[in-house]
Amino acid sequence: MQQQVVKKDRRMFSSSDDSAMMKQVVGTHSPDGRDVHLEPILNVIEETLYRAIPASIDGVLKGTHDGHIDAPVGEEKAVFSSFEDIDGIPDGLAHLIHKIACEFSCKCSGGADAHASTMAILNMLSSYTWEAKVVISLGAFAVNFGEFWLVAQLFATNPLAKSVALLKQLPNIIQHYKSLKPRFDAINNLIKAILDVTKCIIDFKNLPYQYLQDDTPPKSTALTHIPTAVYWSIKSMVACVSQLTSLLGMNYEYITATSEAWELSSLAHKVQNIHEHLKSLLLLCMKNIEEKQHDEYYLMLVRIFDVSHLDNLKILKALFCAKDDIHPLLDGSSKTRVNVDVLRKKTVLLLISDLDISHEEILVLTQIYKDSRIQPGLQYEVVWVPIVDDLMAWNDIHQHKLEQLQSMTAWHMLHHPMLLEPAVIKYVKKVWHFEKKPILVALDPQGRVTSLNALHMVWIWRNDAYPFTSMKEEALWKDESWTLNLLVDSIDRYILHWIAEEKYICLYGGDDLEWIRRFTKRATYIAKTAGIPLEMAYVGKSGTKERIRKITTTISEEKLSHTWHDPTYVWYFWTRLESMLHSKMQQGKRFEDDPIMKEVMTMMSFDGSDQGWALICRGSSEMARAGADLALTSLNEYDNWEGDAQQNGFVPALKTYLALKHTPQHCTRLILPGVGGGMPDEVVCSECGRTMEKFFMFRCCTD
Repeated sequence: MQQQVVKKDRRMFSSSDDSAMMKQVVGTHSPDGRDVHLEPILNVIEETLYRAIPASIDGVLKGTHDGHIDAPVGEEKAVFSSFEDIDGIPDGLAHLIHKIACEFSCKCSGGADAHASTMAILNMLSSYTWEAKVVISLGAFAVNFGEFWLVAQLFATNPLAKSVALLKQLPNIIQHYKSLKPRFDAINNLIKAILDVTKCIIDFKNLPYQYLQDDTPPKSTALTHIPTAVYWSIKSMVACVSQLTSLLGMNYEYITATSEAWELSSLAHKVQNIHEHLKSLLLLCMKNIEEKQHDEYYLMLVRIFDVSHLDNLKILKALFCAKDDIHPLLDGSSKTRVNVDVLRKKTVLLLISDLDISHEEILVLTQIYKDSRIQPGLQYEVVWVPIVDDLMAWNDIHQHKLEQLQSMTAWHMLHHPMLLEPAVIKYVKKVWHFEKKPILVALDPQGRVTSLNALHMVWIWRNDAYPFTSMKEEALWKDESWTLNLLVDSIDRYILHWIAEEKYICLYGGDDLEWIRRFTKRATYIAKTAGIPLEMAYVGKSGTKERIRKITTTISEEKLSHTWHDPTYVWYFWTRLESMLHSKMQQGKRFEDDPIMKEVMTMMSFDGSDQGWALICRGSSEMARAGADLALTSLNEYDNWEGDAQQNGFVPALKTYLALKHTPQHCTRLILPGVGGGMPDEVVCSECGRTMEKFFMFRCCTD
């Protein structure tokens, strides 16, 4: 892209400009190192040109002129305030502007050579920089142009202006304004093009030198073309003044001529092309500078996280306050903007996600957060950090989605994704491994990262995981074993009661409704035959909300078993299982050495299949589980192991019979939702222990 712009630019400048002439132009340049503060001067010049052009000729004729579309009073004050800050124009510069204004008005009348006048002005400005040359020349032009229209605008109401206007024959020009309108429009268009080029040249001057030196492309390419841009800008000013002065005292035939307007339009086209090419190079320069600034900011983040701090404010300000917004956060409770100081010396959980974070994740995490507010000693805050890669594409749909999610949360959140520096997003992705799935980065009160993703332990243990460190996670696992309490936790209070009552409990899942009907009816019959108190609960299947909702409704209507009517419960059940697996993998555990990990992978393999499954237990720890066919077959063949059930217990007997019926033929499928930085290199089969084949699956599920 950069090479294309540069090549196109080179053709544009070299093909149309005589190289000998440009050598002559460059030969006038002998800067003495003086520095002129140009921006305030340019502001006054722009204000002058802006107000000189009449909004309508009727206002001039009637004395009710307002100039062009008036700027707000506040902006006008700001223009002159910035001008007064530099004590006006230095005397030497004011004298030079006057001399150049005389050059314009005297040499540009009577058909003088435009090139010669331009060269004369450049010689007068030889000791100034290129950007100063064009601004000073534009100031001199603004004096001529402003005086012309000032008299025209006041002649209807001011006697002095009327006398001057009569001497200049301005009433004739105003009388024939409609005939002259194409010429004045051409002048106005040319002035706009000159202003655009001038601002662009100054923008090049203001580029931070530490990021892009003058001899570094594309800046070096632009600098070689700036003399050409200055020459054509000044030559265009000469043409404009020439047109204005030539109108004074001219007859009607000259006034109605159209060739002059065409010449001005040609010049405007020329200057506009110069501006477009310079602007293209400027955008490339700014892009290069932004990339270097982002790299610099990224390295600053790396360094700041590597050192110790007294509190977390320096870290939080580096993450959220780069845009100089003193209130970058939104308080979820009061919905008011707040400073990062509200998080000082607290454990902070950064919930990082895109705008597609599920409502289930928001709802469950909100409930966990609300529970923490009534538990003493839990000094932590959650901050939602929405990541949007392409803010240029931000629209009303994104805004509505953001506001909807903000309305659901009770914690703090970043007010808007645009407050994040690109370097922060890069750091979050590269160092914290954020991709698509939400992560929860835990920072201690000093701003140290204590867990790259505490979301797994929060889903598993809720507020018991506080302070959400890797050491706490490891300690919690040491106290766990594979039980129904771990599997279900507090999702369903009925199941907890059944466990306490030592009832037989059957959890089952899948989305095969016919199998569900056959299995639940058979299980109910066998329970009566065996004389055991059996309770059954349907836990659904991950990732298919609408289908599971319909199946749940059917199960309830047909009174087949207990169900979870709230789909959030089903989501949370399977999300906790996934979290258990990811948590174990984060700790470097292996399938062969970790019984809990093996059972979790078995449950997820059941869920990944196209069939149902069942887990039967007594109390919390005595369990037997199997896939759809084997589970139903074993119940159908209860007569074969009834004696063992009466002697050793129903669950141990079922577990023994399932082992006898197990065949080496199997096809196990394990679907692991991608979490950045957490995917294992290999996974072994929960059935046989062999390494499973790895496939990549991409899913878009709107159910």
